[in-house]
Amino acid sequence: MTTGRGTEGWTAAVRHRLALGRLLALGDAADGAWLAERAATAELRRAAAAVPGAVLGEVRIALADPDGAGAPEVPPPPGAQPPGPLRIDGEFAAAPGEPLPALADRLRGALFACATDGLGLRVAEVDLRVTALLDTAARSPAPAGPVGRDAVEPEGAVGTAAAAVPGVAHLTRTLGGAVVGTVAADGGVEHVRVELATAAGHHPLEVARAVRARLARLAEAPRTVAVLVTAVEAPAGGAERGSARRTARS
Repeated sequence: MTTGRGTEGWTAAVRHRLALGRLLALGDAADGAWLAERAATAELRRAAAAVPGAVLGEVRIALADPDGAGAPEVPPPPGAQPPGPLRIDGEFAAAPGEPLPALADRLRGALFACATDGLGLRVAEVDLRVTALLDTAARSPAPAGPVGRDAVEPEGAVGTAAAAVPGVAHLTRTLGGAVVGTVAADGGVEHVRVELATAAGHHPLEVARAVRARLARLAEAPRTVAVLVTAVEAPAGGAERGSARRTARS
């Protein structure tokens, strides 16, 4: 467990942080979990790939009402969004053969289901804009997931316990360390932040909850735990996410 920024320079740290996009709260204030926007949008694109006739373009996820967002019950990762309902803004190109409102409704439904049921994000609205009309039938390409690209070996009791939770593909260190902690005045561990990628077919929010529950049972348990999911691994071969999912158990 590290207690500082790690050995990366400021330039690399800023570049890595910006690549993640916004850090979106998973679940509610009590869940202590966040998901990188980069990981969320990759999953949205996989969901869009199952909607014939629509080619998803730019997509962004942000708080629907920043002034109405709540406060997390654990210290959040640096720059993380507070918990609150989210808004998905997206653009898409439409192929011929279906009325635009019907096509937009199908795409909107796929994105909403992916974000809420598949990831655990609290989405209040999905706003889509048609930016182009295509001449031939098409659909969004499913992105290939960078499996294992940011993997790091677990270290220490906290890292080892977190990495062993079902649904954790591997730990990551985008914000400076896979496990970053602060020490209390009495020498105990006040708080830890764990970075990880979830395995294909596992629900990110459920995995984060299982990790927090597992760390709470350690002999020297940290007083608070935050989980940051920086990647959601794609199924083997880039297959689309199915409707069934495996549930992580602590």
